[in-house]
Amino acid sequence: MNSIVGGKKMSQWWRWLRNKDDESLGFAVVGIGRFGTAVCRELIRNGAEVLAVDSSERAIEDLRQLEPSIEARVVDSTDEESMREAGVLEMGTVVVGISEPIEASITTTLIAKDTEGSRVQQVIARATSDLHERMLTRVGADRVVFPSRMQGERLGLELVRPNLIERLELDAQTGIDEIKVPELFIGSSLRDLNLRKNYLVNVLAAGPAERLTVNPPAKYILEKDHVLVVMGLMEDLQKLPQV
Repeated sequence: MNSIVGGKKMSQWWRWLRNKDDESLGFAVVGIGRFGTAVCRELIRNGAEVLAVDSSERAIEDLRQLEPSIEARVVDSTDEESMREAGVLEMGTVVVGISEPIEASITTTLIAKDTEGSRVQQVIARATSDLHERMLTRVGADRVVFPSRMQGERLGLELVRPNLIERLELDAQTGIDEIKVPELFIGSSLRDLNLRKNYLVNVLAAGPAERLTVNPPAKYILEKDHVLVVMGLMEDLQKLPQV
């Protein structure tokens, strides 16, 4: 099946792919149902580069209505050449959100992981049963999730914020995040970091996960394997450095 390009022209798209560093490879989401759409929207909300693909033109058009700027294409994900031409195999992370048929999700996972020349570094696949999970793992899925256990929004957030341990949303704008201390912060005191001034977030607690210091003093030194509990606007929390 030929891919349908939205947004950038094909030549612009490939030029963009070739100019990206390995460390900054983007995300492909295969299967744009409720779960896949939620993943896409959360990734975009956090500033990630996203390529969305589905075998259904209607699913792609519905997504474009929600996210007009997204790169979205109609692709047969069980066809290796179609996946290559669409640019899916140039992405660092592929989320396989296909639920049925099971063979399609397994084949898509195998293509992403096993195709010669693929630059995919990790595949996260959605499963509908324990057997489905085992089969996905056997063909190379790095992680398998169940929508009932992890919603698309949460997965999208974890992908762009790998140091996030837990989030408590106080309202639509404000939240409390528990995060692993970013490498950039290790060895610095809270006074030196001045997170309230530099990142507009408040530190509620810090230290080893099993014995957090609540309301730590300004002289508190952050160490490797420490965690931080910070509160602020969602948009400010997302600007904190990653591990």
